[in-house]
Amino acid sequence: MIRLFAFALGLQTAVAVAQTTTPAPAQTTPDTAAAAKSDQTKSGLTLEKFEAPREKAFMRADTDNDGKVSLAVWTAFQTARKAKGDPAKSFARMDTNKDGFVDKGELDAFLAKRFAKLDKNGDGVLGADERPSHKSAPKQEQ
Repeated sequence: MIRLFAFALGLQTAVAVAQTTTPAPAQTTPDTAAAAKSDQTKSGLTLEKFEAPREKAFMRADTDNDGKVSLAVWTAFQTARKAKGDPAKSFARMDTNKDGFVDKGELDAFLAKRFAKLDKNGDGVLGADERPSHKSAPKQEQ
């Protein structure tokens, strides 16, 4: 019995020593880079926000709701919008599998590539100076 008591007391002492020598968890301070990125995201344009209006416009072009747009439909849509540039050229850039149709997957890939090209500093957010509508930004074709 005394041995059991001595063993329990020794075990309790070992646990107490371990607890006192274990370093306290480090104080967590806000990650300044994450906070800065959060601020940028609020004032900048993320890929998701960049894609949303463009996808919405693309879906308006899909008049038969089959999830894809042909060159003829794209040309008619761009003409009705009075869009600048040659619709055939923009269509050819989006139609990566060259099947004569642009689907949502091809559109998403095209927009992601365009976003990455505009995002000069690679932070995942388009600042005011990186957006195509900004007067110092390079002009981009649609």
